[in-house]
Parts: sequence; C-alpha cells; structure tokens
Amino acid sequence: MDDEMAIEDKLPYPTRPLVFPDGTSVEEFVIPDEDKEIVLAQLYPFSPIPKLIDIVYDLHADKTFVVKDFRVTWEHGMNYLVSPYYPESGGTVIDWMDENAWVDDEFEESEEFDDPDKLDDNISPL
Repeated sequence: MDDEMAIEDKLPYPTRPLVFPDGTSVEEFVIPDEDKEIVLAQLYPFSPIPKLIDIVYDLHADKTFVVKDFRVTWEHGMNYLVSPYYPESGGTVIDWMDENAWVDDEFEESEEFDDPDKLDDNISPL
C-alpha cells in the first residue's frame, strides 16, 4: 500500500456491513492483522502515532481499548478510523486519548484571590 494514500482513497480490503443499534449500517474494512500498523500510520491524523499495543481511551464510550482493535469504515466517500465501540458510541479517532495524556485540571487557588484585601489596588469595584 502507498504510504501517501489519502483518506478519500478507498482502502483495498474487503468490507462487511457494520450494523448500528438503529438498524442502519456502513461498510467496515476487514483488515488483516499484518496490515493494521500500515493502515494506522496512513489514517492516524496526529503525531505521534500510537503503537498497536498502546491503550487509549474513547471519550464517547467512556472505555479504554487496545489500539490494534481499531476499526476502519467507509462512509461519505472517506475512510474513517474509529474505535471498536463505534457502533454504540460513535467514537472516531478524534475522540481517542492516550491514557498517559490526562492532565490534572485541579489547581490550588492563589492566596491573593482568597483574601479580598490583597486584590490589586488598580482594580476598582463596579
């Protein structure tokens, strides 16, 4: 396969129906295990590309999965790199997070903001 293949170029693999809970379906590619790394490198839109053994978190499904379990669908004239939970949750590659990439959003408030007497003198009350 050509490493520069565009996402609009249909992958050269057989497909099968991937049925959603509402009864609709899309084409899912049947990708041999030996080609998964190549396909991931072609379709993964970010850097660095995860390893097949990495564990990622699907934001939509609120579940983790091993990257090698990704799926690729053909929809709207494009290849879609999706999570194994795609039929239930709709999670695509943009919804994957590296387990180690979590940022602690909690922070300690500065003492300056805890004490109204320590506010900047240049700020006038409304």
